Amino acid sequence: MKLFFSQTQLDHRPTQYGVHGKLVTPLENPNRAETLVGGLGALGLSLATPPAADRAAIARVHAGDYLDFLASAYQRFRELPNVGPEVLPNVHPYFSTARPYAPEMQANGARPQPRTTGILGQTGWYIGDLSCAMTAGTYEAALASAASAIAAARAVRSGETAAFALCRPPGHHAYADRASGFCFLNNAAIAAETLRERYAKVAIIDFDTHHGDGTQTIFYARNDIFFGSVHTDPSAYYPHFLGYADEIGTGAGEGCNRNRPLAFGSGDDDFLAAIAQLIDEAVRFGAEALVISAGWDAHRQDPLSRLEVTTDAYPAVGTMLGELKLPSVIIQEGGYSLAAVSEAAPAFVEAFMTAHGD
Repeated sequence: MKLFFSQTQLDHRPTQYGVHGKLVTPLENPNRAETLVGGLGALGLSLATPPAADRAAIARVHAGDYLDFLASAYQRFRELPNVGPEVLPNVHPYFSTARPYAPEMQANGARPQPRTTGILGQTGWYIGDLSCAMTAGTYEAALASAASAIAAARAVRSGETAAFALCRPPGHHAYADRASGFCFLNNAAIAAETLRERYAKVAIIDFDTHHGDGTQTIFYARNDIFFGSVHTDPSAYYPHFLGYADEIGTGAGEGCNRNRPLAFGSGDDDFLAAIAQLIDEAVRFGAEALVISAGWDAHRQDPLSRLEVTTDAYPAVGTMLGELKLPSVIIQEGGYSLAAVSEAAPAFVEAFMTAHGD
């Protein structure tokens, strides 16, 4: 199996993010990617540098005005007086359908372009929280991360049975026109759209401990892409506003979205049972190809985890997904304990390759 990764992905080096009322050092940092390169390389995965990002492939998921913002935000922000070291929002819009400028959403959830033209207003429009500080290298790193996803998907589209995209920054919290949760470009969504060029139906299964709210929103009205997620109950956990079991899709997409939220303290049995349910639903959907949003932060050692999932669960997940024998793209998402990541990710990948026949 090929492992796609670009050194440019390490150039996103934020120094701060907001949590619990204070700015702290980000858990999402370059060490995560370096740990995975070493651990997965030891399994014999062939490391490959992706070609430069294809904006057309990214634009199948993300709004053009949002991409333009990401490209220009850092330089424009630096021109403000008394500016801090990184781009961070300090204002956010509020919408009500009974008030002026309630946005008419596009099919992928994107809003119209904002009325504001200033960098402060646009930062609040396009960046959803305080975990997406932008540095001088963020835009190019996000493009390189998406390039890894595109290269992996194109490899599978061209006949490889599976490929791993070591995406960092991660992507599943990125909306069509908004960054959030450490994510700027939705790598899993971009990979799924790339696979759709060959396969009529694509399933995305996400086992990160946080719900993939961006991915869900992008495909919520689609009946050609299934999204299934197992994650921590969002009623008191990030991303808070989406990820509930009654969110099943809308319009043509009704029944193509499935959420399996887990109560705090849930362990391996509940985690694996939920993934088994999602796999059954993906099979009934008729998936011809698979995107796996792989996060390791449900692990009990992860600093963000509220679950009790152990390392033993991850090879079991790898076997379950590998036994589907579908053309598969594995997309790296979260995981913030380097010790847990160094155990869980190789165990998952090795079991997946064995079951998949790679």
